[in-house]
Amino acid sequence: MLKLKNCYVTLNKNINLNEATAFKLLFIKQQQAQALRFQATAPAAAVKNEDNHETSANQEWQNAKPFKEMPTVSSFNLLRNFLPGGKYANLDSTKLIEAFREDYGNVAHLPGFFGRQGFVMTHNVDDFEKVLRNEGIWPNRPGSEALHYHRHVHRADFFQGVEGLIATQGETWGTFRSAVNPVMMQPKNVRLYLHKMSQVNKEFINRIRQIRDPQTLEVPATFEEEINRWTLESVSVVALDKQLGLISTNRDNPMAKELFQALNDFFTYSLEIEFKPSIWRYYKTPTFKKLMKALDNIVDITSSYVNEAIERIEEERKNGVPEKPDNEKSVLEKLIKIDKRIASVMAMDMLMAGVDTTTTTFTGLMLCVAKNPEKQEKLRQEVLKVLPQKDSEFDETAFKNMPYLRACIKESQRLYPLAVGNARVPVKDVVLSGYRVPKGTQVSLCTTGLSRNSDHYPRPNEFLPERWLRPSQEDANSSECPHALKPSSPFLHLPFG
Repeated sequence: MLKLKNCYVTLNKNINLNEATAFKLLFIKQQQAQALRFQATAPAAAVKNEDNHETSANQEWQNAKPFKEMPTVSSFNLLRNFLPGGKYANLDSTKLIEAFREDYGNVAHLPGFFGRQGFVMTHNVDDFEKVLRNEGIWPNRPGSEALHYHRHVHRADFFQGVEGLIATQGETWGTFRSAVNPVMMQPKNVRLYLHKMSQVNKEFINRIRQIRDPQTLEVPATFEEEINRWTLESVSVVALDKQLGLISTNRDNPMAKELFQALNDFFTYSLEIEFKPSIWRYYKTPTFKKLMKALDNIVDITSSYVNEAIERIEEERKNGVPEKPDNEKSVLEKLIKIDKRIASVMAMDMLMAGVDTTTTTFTGLMLCVAKNPEKQEKLRQEVLKVLPQKDSEFDETAFKNMPYLRACIKESQRLYPLAVGNARVPVKDVVLSGYRVPKGTQVSLCTTGLSRNSDHYPRPNEFLPERWLRPSQEDANSSECPHALKPSSPFLHLPFG
């Protein structure tokens, strides 16, 4: 069974290898597929009666309150609360959003300052649906302004307009997405990495056995670093087409360690300047410079690894090695064939989007199953049923036959979400919570505060994976009724936006 101490999860020596392998393969597949998935536009049925919809929308707009009447706060008072001793000082992102809600209500306009655009913050699930159905052809999903600055200005010499997925919007985003879609959206790519991922997982399990206490089986307080190493190693297998050796064989490799540190710095410094007031748009602060340095290192190291792959391919060609058929080429090899720069930028995006999200999902899931041994045993029995032997192969068929595993992941993401919410910029005027919101206004959909709200989730503070099962997946012997546990709206749980 899994044990818990100091919010870290440890593994008993009797853990089944295939169970851990199943977890990891699922995480990597899910993170890369969902973090990079194409955002669909509204279905045809939603616009079938467009004339009637426009008439109804116009009437709603006329009856709504003006935007200027929406609850708000002055820029000065908002900034003052972020200063040392202020109410918002030192709050993490989740607590900060909840503090905003306590002070300004379920919908409010928070003004911008220091060059940052103001935004509307809503905790109303009906608003979520309106905004997400008002995305237009290319959804505008506000992201890291600092990352965009790095690619568009600071290192424009390298990117030259090829700025990837996570730093672009609109047609630029759509053009890049169209270029990489034929490679990134092929489920059969997963088969190429089953063996390699299994090897990474074996190394991670062996590492756990090495570092845990032989009596208590508890892992050390530095276990989070081990999880981060494991995650980066796994994502690198796909993004960089190689194992870095961060878990066991090459833990002190200078370039791999530098990439590991650069990614950690990127997440740390981004949070500092994106969530809190910063004057970096006018004056390049020390924190901003550290962020640019971290991003520079990610660019340089990733490019070096991509060049290494290109040299390997060229050397094989010179030596008369037959070219692999497309179904045997790695993701990186296929991207290189499209364009070297696209391959480098996509590799960076996979590392930035895949490492932190996978770590967060994994630790949240382990915490949940450790605190709920009866759910853990139910999950274990499902895994053992599908993968009865230690050498049983985890593939697409096995994955499809593990509904409870998928439900556990969804439920852990509800309790420990990846982000405080999602953001969009509507392309049309929209009425939110009875107020007119002009098109072009950034809207933050704050889902995290609703994830433990009894109005939306029955028994919200309990870990109940059963709420995500379909009728055909229900356990006849279960005491839980999935239908009675369902969320109130499908727009509540959108962990990848």
